[in-house]
Amino acid sequence: MLEPKRPEPKRLFIETYGCQMNVYDSERMRDVLSPLGYAMTERPDEADLVILNTCHIREKATEKVYSEIGRLRVHKERRVAEGKAMTIAIAGCVAQAEGEEIIKRAPAVDLVVGPQAYHKLPELIARAARKTGERLAADFTAQEKFDALPARAPDGVTAFLSIQEGCDKFCTFCVVPYTRGAEFSRPLADVLREAHALAERGVREITLLGQNVNAYHGEGGAGFADLLRRLAAIEGVDRLRYTTSHPIEMDDDLIALHGEEPKLMPYLHLPVQSGSDRILKAMNRKHDGAFYRDIIGRLRKARPDIALSTDFIVGFPGETEKEFEATMQLVRDVNFASAFSFKYSPRPGTPAAAMMAQVDEEAKTERLQRLQALLFEQQRAFNADQEGRVLPILVTGDGRRPGQKHGRSPYLQAVHFDDTRAQNGEIVPVRILGSSQNSLSGVREEMALA
Repeated sequence: MLEPKRPEPKRLFIETYGCQMNVYDSERMRDVLSPLGYAMTERPDEADLVILNTCHIREKATEKVYSEIGRLRVHKERRVAEGKAMTIAIAGCVAQAEGEEIIKRAPAVDLVVGPQAYHKLPELIARAARKTGERLAADFTAQEKFDALPARAPDGVTAFLSIQEGCDKFCTFCVVPYTRGAEFSRPLADVLREAHALAERGVREITLLGQNVNAYHGEGGAGFADLLRRLAAIEGVDRLRYTTSHPIEMDDDLIALHGEEPKLMPYLHLPVQSGSDRILKAMNRKHDGAFYRDIIGRLRKARPDIALSTDFIVGFPGETEKEFEATMQLVRDVNFASAFSFKYSPRPGTPAAAMMAQVDEEAKTERLQRLQALLFEQQRAFNADQEGRVLPILVTGDGRRPGQKHGRSPYLQAVHFDDTRAQNGEIVPVRILGSSQNSLSGVREEMALA
């Protein structure tokens, strides 16, 4: 008797824009849709369901979404002509901020799903197939979302773990409080349960995520440092990281923990945005340059080998050449291992967008080039300083050729190294022999000594 033919898997394509939170959200959308029979594809033209997980931080984000929708519409029309279907969903922060407008302007879009509502995707997809119900889901229900998400299905030995969402800081340039909502911390027990499950599935490095991750406050007064200590005690979890943090949430307990807990990696992303006190005040950052430098000094006293990365915005409204030079001086003073830097772009509805003294675009571009030249120089020097050192490298996969592996250094650098024995998830000693702008190369220490 012939066995019944199994149905072909449905194809899912997800395009992710923006921050690590969006990367995490895309992974969770995949998890939500897997029980419905969706398998990932790298080709949007062959997908039954396409999700654009959008970011609203940079200028013209919405226009880029509409441009991509136009390309997808062509694929959708072709599939319909072939007797196939394609569902197009817009998710993330642009969906939250521009959802109703997307519905009006883009008939090809079937669903618009905000960052707190993607756990409802199975229900929304079913409604879309029946042509019934709302096409827009953008409620702020963070706890409901986390409660509804299925168990994680990590792809490798590293994983993101979202512990906090939203923002109460209201920086004048930022749309996050309006697209992600108020700060919300997941219950401590829920975070620990998910971390244990990740460890049981072979995850060895966990990166905690949040818009203000170090603002985490669990039940019973548990702070962020308390959570990190509990996570470090989980068997199988060898490394902990967190991003993105805010300077005003770097309390004494957290700073001290960087020197006390070896599982907490010596690499911290701590956005500063500007070196000018007047600009920082106009940004509503709630700290000045001296406060930021003091935190860096205390972190380096607690953990001398710690490396720092940061974010900068160049050309914030009213920024003068002297104020930009204050940013350059802060970079020289701190000496960053890496950094992200951008030209200021007005976001509709934010206070900074209404400020009168917008900086000329040509001046922004010239300042950004100078800043990035200094930052790239520091990053290249930091990587070069690793040459000759033996670093513990977490193996994450095979390299580009036989006998080679790749992995992560404690400082989050990609490392390619010669090793014929290492398995994914192992932490092996690697002698660093070479460096580039963005990665390191070397050989397992035992092989180097042979």
